[in-house]
Amino acid sequence: MTYLNKTKTALGFLLWIVCWADLFYSFWERSWGKFLAPVFLVSPTLLGITMLLATFLIQLERRKGVQSSGIMLTFWVVALLCALAILRSKIMAALKEDAEIDVFRDATFYIYFSLVLMQLVLSCFSDRPPLFSETIHDPNPCPESSASFLSRVTFWWITGLMVRGYRQPLESTDLWSLNKEDMSEQVVPVLVKNWKKECAKSKRQQAKMAYSSKDPAKPKAGSQVDVSEEAEVLIVKSPQKEREPSLFRVLYKTFGPYFLMSFLFKALHDLMMFAGPEILRLLINFVNDQEAPDWQGYFYTVLLFVSACFQTLVLHQYFHICFVSGMRIKTAVIGAVYRKALVITNSARKSSTVGEIVNLMSVDAQRFMDLATYINMIWSAPLQVILALYLLWLNLGPSVLAGVAVMILMVPLNAVMAMKTKTYQVAHMKSKDNRIKLMNEILNGIKVLKLYAWELAFKDQVLAIRQEELKVLKKSAYLAAVGTFTWVCTPFLVALSTFAVYVTIDKNNILDAQKAFVSLALFNILRFPLNILPMVISSIVQASVSLKRLRIFLSHEELEPDSIQRRTVKDGGGANSITVKNATFTWARSDPPTLNGITFSIPEGSLVAVVGQVGCGKSSLLSALLAEMDKVEGYVAVKGSVAYVPQQAWIQNDSLRENILFGRQLQERYYKAVIEACALLPDLEILPSGDRTEIGEKGVNLSGGQKQRVSLARAVYCDSDIYLFDDPLSAVDAHVGKHIFENVIGPKGMLRNKTRLLVTHSISYLPQVDVIIVMTGGKISEMGSYQELLARDGAFAEFLRTYASSEQEQAEQDEGLTSVSSAGKEGKQMENGMLVTDVAGKQLQRQLSNSSSYSGDVSRHHTSTAELQKAGAKKEDAWKLVEADKAQTGQVKLSVYWDYMKAIGLFISFLSIFLFLCNHVAALASNYWLSLWTDDPIVNGTQEHTKVRLSVYGALGISQGVSVFGYSMVVSIGGVFASRRLHLDLLHNVLRSPMSFFERTPSGNLVNRFSKELDTVDSMIPQVIKMFMGSLFNVIGACIIILLATPIVAIVIPPLGLIYFFVQRFYVASSRQLKRLESVSRSPVYSHFNETLLGVSVIRAFEEQERFIRQSDLKVDENQKAYYPSIVANRWLAVRLECVGNCIVLFAALFAVISRHSLSAGLVGLSVSYSLQVTTYLNWLVRMSSEMETNIVAVERLKEYSETEKEVKAAAGLASPDLFGVT
Repeated sequence: MTYLNKTKTALGFLLWIVCWADLFYSFWERSWGKFLAPVFLVSPTLLGITMLLATFLIQLERRKGVQSSGIMLTFWVVALLCALAILRSKIMAALKEDAEIDVFRDATFYIYFSLVLMQLVLSCFSDRPPLFSETIHDPNPCPESSASFLSRVTFWWITGLMVRGYRQPLESTDLWSLNKEDMSEQVVPVLVKNWKKECAKSKRQQAKMAYSSKDPAKPKAGSQVDVSEEAEVLIVKSPQKEREPSLFRVLYKTFGPYFLMSFLFKALHDLMMFAGPEILRLLINFVNDQEAPDWQGYFYTVLLFVSACFQTLVLHQYFHICFVSGMRIKTAVIGAVYRKALVITNSARKSSTVGEIVNLMSVDAQRFMDLATYINMIWSAPLQVILALYLLWLNLGPSVLAGVAVMILMVPLNAVMAMKTKTYQVAHMKSKDNRIKLMNEILNGIKVLKLYAWELAFKDQVLAIRQEELKVLKKSAYLAAVGTFTWVCTPFLVALSTFAVYVTIDKNNILDAQKAFVSLALFNILRFPLNILPMVISSIVQASVSLKRLRIFLSHEELEPDSIQRRTVKDGGGANSITVKNATFTWARSDPPTLNGITFSIPEGSLVAVVGQVGCGKSSLLSALLAEMDKVEGYVAVKGSVAYVPQQAWIQNDSLRENILFGRQLQERYYKAVIEACALLPDLEILPSGDRTEIGEKGVNLSGGQKQRVSLARAVYCDSDIYLFDDPLSAVDAHVGKHIFENVIGPKGMLRNKTRLLVTHSISYLPQVDVIIVMTGGKISEMGSYQELLARDGAFAEFLRTYASSEQEQAEQDEGLTSVSSAGKEGKQMENGMLVTDVAGKQLQRQLSNSSSYSGDVSRHHTSTAELQKAGAKKEDAWKLVEADKAQTGQVKLSVYWDYMKAIGLFISFLSIFLFLCNHVAALASNYWLSLWTDDPIVNGTQEHTKVRLSVYGALGISQGVSVFGYSMVVSIGGVFASRRLHLDLLHNVLRSPMSFFERTPSGNLVNRFSKELDTVDSMIPQVIKMFMGSLFNVIGACIIILLATPIVAIVIPPLGLIYFFVQRFYVASSRQLKRLESVSRSPVYSHFNETLLGVSVIRAFEEQERFIRQSDLKVDENQKAYYPSIVANRWLAVRLECVGNCIVLFAALFAVISRHSLSAGLVGLSVSYSLQVTTYLNWLVRMSSEMETNIVAVERLKEYSETEKEVKAAAGLASPDLFGVT
């Protein structure tokens, strides 16, 4: 127990003793015959039991690791409030002259009060974590887990990070570890487990059949009845529609329990929202009643402030839970997609392109994340509307039905827009998938594009797809303009129709300040659910599209590893390493079989060659043994571990050493032997940092022969029982191939005791193999030793005649090239870490670029691994090929905003600002006009000029609606223009970059720019601009109205404005950098995913899935480490800004109370109603300004590549793909 916990426990027992002392004193008084009411016995008894239970709860929470209890803090607050009421009574009683003082009870009460106050103070602090807590062992734990309850409620625990970010730009090392419950290893397995259960349940329901038994008539005497006919059962499919697995149900089951807490907070906040209008009604009545005592006004002011502060704390706890839930959903979706990508069949992979899968991880996962924030509005918005309409009914009577009718008329319009939004969303995602797919293909084949100068032609193809995407975006922009018009105008139309009906149905209906501004406050509450509900519906529509896409992908068929019986070497099971009996394989169930009737056995330690014509099924045979194909029938057994060398070498973006080790521990002597056997020593000598040299994505800085030898070394180093070689010697020179065969694959090589299956077209190695399998048309036509097959003069002899002459020609050509290469070796030198040849050998160097850099006799190279490591250590950082995605620091430059404005068009930019101004001037004028209307004198029970007031009020609303539609249309279309220009510049700049740019830039960085960052420019920035401009003008307008109504507020507005400005700047410094760090840490997620997709067969063959899953989870967690502080920083900011806004409410109401004799009720109502809104306006302004700055980072990152070096301008007349049959 800590000292804090001991103190709390001691105080708890003291409280129990005090309560029971009071009880025993009462019994003592009764023993002396004094009459006491039952309350003197019941109250201390219950209080004593409560304090004892509270003390036990303190210890229970401590044992469970709770460091700061919200339950106990709330309990002590309530206990203190109850004690305050008793304290007031005792003080008032003591002030009376004839008061009777009970010294003992007064003394026990004051002791009790002091102890409760001390418990409350101690509960505000956090205890030390218990010894069994995992945070003790974390070098950089998140302080949230050890923060006190008050610190968590006010998000004070992140202040340290905010201060650090304000003093200097944050770096990744400043970020805390994720909370354990937010990590991928905790979140993803739960979702995957629930999804598997849902799929199993769906399959069981689909498998259910409706059985109808056939009851035959009883047979006549002597007749025979077939027993099988009696038992016949007619099986028919269930008439019900086949049930698909529900991903929504899985998400709800996985994250619902935690997310339900947000339901409680939201419900509490919605109820508290209506306290403001009710207190405003009391305040206006107080101003109208000149005889009311002043303390009532001050009481209403404090009540207004306290309720607003309570709303603030509750609301942002709700938002925090929603954002954390969204983050967990995104983490789980990315993890589930990654895990699924490792196991889907090849036929399923054809239907899901790389672009689609990347979009699932980036765009679709983000849709779920965004929806989690506002999904509660589905029930909250109707609840707010119903409560607001109920209070409006109480205030204005049946005339509120006119407003209801307006809202009902808007429902079909919103429904139509929702359906059109879904249509556009599907079309947009389809175009985006096609564009990302094509960009992946371009980035993967950029060498070929550069070689044939196809950049412009492929650029046109991308732009054609982008044009279709922009057409959909433009339609969505038009729809968004109509939607914004209806969302903004609906509350005003509801107010206008309600006021118009109220004053016209009865001349005696007076629109006074109390009715008008309480109604206006309710209409302002009504504005948010009416505005947000269509947006939520739109988000749900978008998320439903993403949900369907994700469900389809996760429902793809998976490979069946059980189709191949795997045994370990220890299990025994015969002398054969591989046994195949009458097996038939296909790449897809719907396609005809690729391999038919395959039967063979390979003894342990054998060297088997697989030969045949091109396309006869040699590579498919290896894939079948790796369980990469669907087994239709037959039996396959593999004994021992398997290593696989594919025909196209797969190289990771890592050091050469890590590519060879492939997750295994370094064994010095064995590693050296593998390097020498695979002819890599000469390459290590010329590589800038030896085996520590970083290899670019897909091995861009290695030749084809080097990549193949690294791939071979990886397989050899893993020391497996069975080796599958898919023609690895075709990518190396003849003499290098000979060395590899002799030292690695052949009868005297390192793998001489292993089982080896070698696919090859080289006939020179065939006499040395034990068995030759000849493939013809997907079948084994012959099988036997070299001499046996020659004697048969069958398919194998035909194969030899086909390849013998071409191999001889190739050998002679390689010999000539090697001699020239050897002669030119003396002219080679190292310059800046790169290999350069002299002038005489430059033409030849281009021809040799795809051949092995290995030449000469391998035995001449005796460089040891230790020497190579020593040399590499000296220049370990001398040459790093791949540049990590770096985050900019400091404030976003004004040039970035200017670039975006120029991309929109300067005329459109300034026109949108003008229309925003017109809209808010009209809105301010309409509300001020309403205040003048309410102050009109009442003559003979009616107000004069009602029709004029109503007409002008309506005209101002119409002008507001026109300007709203105008600015929404202009901003949306301007956003489309900006998207077109920025994408065009990015595409042009990337395609014009030299090969050195692609060698040092991971493709994940580029894919991130073309997917997530461009999606931000397409979808987010136009919306943020509209909300930012609206919030800015709302804040300015509210301050103007408050100053006009109560000029004395000008005393507090400047200091509050300074606090607001400081908090905003303080926040943006950290928020901006956190957004950059989040963007930077996102690129490795996509890079690793692309890399995994390219090498998935190798990963599965080496059974390294779990290691790659851990790597992916780690990269996702690194990304969320930057995202989580950013969402907490948003809440930190919002709480503080709303407190500033609540202070404005406090002073506006306070000065209205002070000046009530000189202010009209209309001005008081106008001032306080606007002050009630200014909290929301301030919150949204800072939130949108930060969102603007954080989202504009996407433009900054898109513009990054415009400053990189470019190739010379393309000359006219270059070859284009259509010349080669590419369209």
